[in-house]
Amino acid sequence: MSNIKTRPFDMANYLLNEADITEYLSQVLEDGDPTELAAALGDIAKVRGMAQLAKDTGLSRESLYKSLSGERVPSTDTLFKVIRAMGFKLTVQSVTPV
Repeated sequence: MSNIKTRPFDMANYLLNEADITEYLSQVLEDGDPTELAAALGDIAKVRGMAQLAKDTGLSRESLYKSLSGERVPSTDTLFKVIRAMGFKLTVQSVTPV
């Protein structure tokens, strides 16, 4: 039997700077999965501080932890509050030539 110790993967451990965070969020948005988006925002919130995000959004920390767990789809209102409070701007780009 091996004595190898492992720990669960946590993306927040790999988001070392704003460039990493921006690239991560861009990649997540490519899939269009709102649950994955919520989880990614939760990872970013862990890096930047959930308490500050709660203050900036006016939502409770408990509510944010639940909404950004990736286990459910948060409301559009919550997603937009979090995205704005984190200083992100979403843009739309056509995927097919016009």
